[in-house]
Amino acid sequence: MFLRTDEGLELAGGTSALRFGRAPITAAPAAAAWRGRIESFDWTPDLGANIGSRTWWRGLATCTAMCGAVWMLSPGVDRPIYSAVPAALDGTALDEARSLSFGASALGGTSGMRPAATSRVRPLANTPERPVVEATATLGSGVAGALQRTGVGAGEAQQVAAMIAGRVDPADLTPGTRLDITLGRRDAPTQPRPLERLAFRAKFDLALEVVREGGTLRLDARPIAIDHTPLRIRGRVGASLYRAARAAGAPAKAVESYIRTVSGLVPMGQVGQDDRFDIIVEQARAATGEVQLGQLLYAGLAGRRDVRLVRWQDGSRTEWLDPAGVGERKGSMIWPVAARISSNFGWRVHPVLGFRRLHKGMDFAAAYGSPIRATTDGRVAIAGRHGGYGNFVKLDHGGGLATGYGHMSRIVVAPGTRVSRGQVIGYVGSTGLSTGPHLHYELWKNGAPVNPRSVAFATVQRLQGQELGRFRSLLGRLMGVAAR
Repeated sequence: MFLRTDEGLELAGGTSALRFGRAPITAAPAAAAWRGRIESFDWTPDLGANIGSRTWWRGLATCTAMCGAVWMLSPGVDRPIYSAVPAALDGTALDEARSLSFGASALGGTSGMRPAATSRVRPLANTPERPVVEATATLGSGVAGALQRTGVGAGEAQQVAAMIAGRVDPADLTPGTRLDITLGRRDAPTQPRPLERLAFRAKFDLALEVVREGGTLRLDARPIAIDHTPLRIRGRVGASLYRAARAAGAPAKAVESYIRTVSGLVPMGQVGQDDRFDIIVEQARAATGEVQLGQLLYAGLAGRRDVRLVRWQDGSRTEWLDPAGVGERKGSMIWPVAARISSNFGWRVHPVLGFRRLHKGMDFAAAYGSPIRATTDGRVAIAGRHGGYGNFVKLDHGGGLATGYGHMSRIVVAPGTRVSRGQVIGYVGSTGLSTGPHLHYELWKNGAPVNPRSVAFATVQRLQGQELGRFRSLLGRLMGVAAR
């Protein structure tokens, strides 16, 4: 037996071996020879080396052929390959899958909560009727509309609305009021449900309830006890009067009103950190726990300058009086119109007459139709056409003070009537000796024109007789309120 090796070991042997010679080597078949050459051939040389050589061009041809083969074998954009998507489960198959599935309850899983339907399950011909329906509605356009939106018939809804209107004015019902509604069983699915109960808070001191009893509806009114003891809040001013009062529990609107009232006598810059504020506010506390806060009743400040002011209602007017029943309101002039000043008080050349003369007031360059307001309380002395002033209004404020408003397009007050500070008395125009829409505003003191910028108004009211007695009684009740 012979083994062919490159080292020629077949020629070696022991001392007793016989030499047979080298075994003949047969030539490999041509196919095997070509296969060996192809396998040993480098088809993918490095295209970054020997650029331009025969080896490089051979590698480029191989890369091009492979890219072409990929392009030819790809399906193309117009021939996509669709994947097989399993059909969605529904019906009984879905129920069975859910009953066999497992999921964590913390992640919303429903394992074991929905058993699969068995052969004993029979479909219902109709949806079971709910014996009672409890709902909550919000009062919007009216009680009848809210009931109909819930499912009550139109006739019964109108009947209930009429019952409520007989007890409470519908205009007094606040939009957004919560309605607790209970509906009964209906005779047929196409019929509206009957109203069994309706309960809501009609007013702060009144609760209404409509109930069905023996087939008829009955309205029950339940008054709610209200405690009207005012709320009194005291504290130290500290770094900020507003923040200190709010931190003590005073409502924001009451604090704002307090600051406006006190600042008429004591500028806020003169209020010290160690001063003490005293605020009394209207308060209504219902027996059911709700609380409503109203207007500021008393404003007190103890410190460098003591202030004690009580709110006093005189008809439609509100005044702040001291403990003696005397009230004084001071303040600078408010502008009669929201516009820039185009001409001040003093000597000037008249724009129409063309010669120099005293301009007895101030001109405001306001747009046509802008509202004109009274600078302070007064009585209408003149309202109508008045020479070069055109449409003109003169207000008598007492104490020798009067104001005039000229060139109006329209007047909305009549002679002899009283007007309050900020009330609209007319509208800007260009009547009389005028070159365009504007307001001419004048101020007289004892009949002589003065510069409106130099005058501040002060109105004084002093109570007497029975009014003073009622005022002192009010002051005593307020001072008896304990601070919170």
